[in-house]
Amino acid sequence: MRFTDGALDTQSAWFARLDPMLPAAVRPPDGNVISAALPDGTRVAGVLVQTRLAPDAMATLWSALEVWELHPMLGEHGMPQLLDQWRRTMARRPTGPDSSCLVTWPSRDVGAARAFLDHGLVPLSTLAIRTGAPILPSPGTLQVRRATLRDIDTILPLAMAELEYSAMVGSTVLRPGAAQVKRAALTRHLDQNDPVWIGERDGIAVALAECWFNESVGGSWSETRVRHGLWGYINSFSVAPSFRGAGIGREMISVVHRELAAAGTIGSFLYFNPPNPLSTVFWARQGYRPLWTIWEVRPASALR
Repeated sequence: MRFTDGALDTQSAWFARLDPMLPAAVRPPDGNVISAALPDGTRVAGVLVQTRLAPDAMATLWSALEVWELHPMLGEHGMPQLLDQWRRTMARRPTGPDSSCLVTWPSRDVGAARAFLDHGLVPLSTLAIRTGAPILPSPGTLQVRRATLRDIDTILPLAMAELEYSAMVGSTVLRPGAAQVKRAALTRHLDQNDPVWIGERDGIAVALAECWFNESVGGSWSETRVRHGLWGYINSFSVAPSFRGAGIGREMISVVHRELAAAGTIGSFLYFNPPNPLSTVFWARQGYRPLWTIWEVRPASALR
């Protein structure tokens, strides 16, 4: 089955009605095409892509080792029928315990959300965006500066604190060697001069913002998630556990937003876990709102 421009136009039109900040639909990646019939005789389809991760891959910190990701190609109607066909397809596939079924879909499509819940998928992660002007920080005692490679031993515990908390409330997985994988990733970003900030109070490192710039252009991964332009991406944001609740996060993020805006970004985006009682409130207060929801079930055999 070949996805026509008409199918893309239908999905793009639905996305535009749902949320003006959604990008236009793009062709799905190569994979196994599944389709389902609707009561009126029309058909909907999607592409099922299987990914196997190496045990030491960075993505294993937030993902199962074996992922079955569905890329629906439909408009307003047909999600329940497509998910039914996905379930039947997965029933014929051998899957292991470290596996998942995953689909990313616009957060405002509440009709689809009902179908996802009915099939056992849960909203483990949300991609949220912010496009407003930076909020001027209130005077505080937090000193914020760019981190360098010399800071790696200081910022790694902050990054791991965020990882450990997220593992209790979302898709993050604390695997053997997680600290080594995270250290290598931080080192790489610092080495290529990505914007990573460290917040200090009385000379003590208490906050970390690991960010980079993300250009959404034709053919890029970012084009599938955000509208074209230069965006700031906040990959990891952490406040030391003993300093939480004291306004440090608010001070820190105001500096980050100001610096990202000064670099010419049109907005910023990040992921948070809806079950996280801290991040859901914090990011909404900083002007972020959901754009995409990542629905997931682990193991993959639990899709119903």
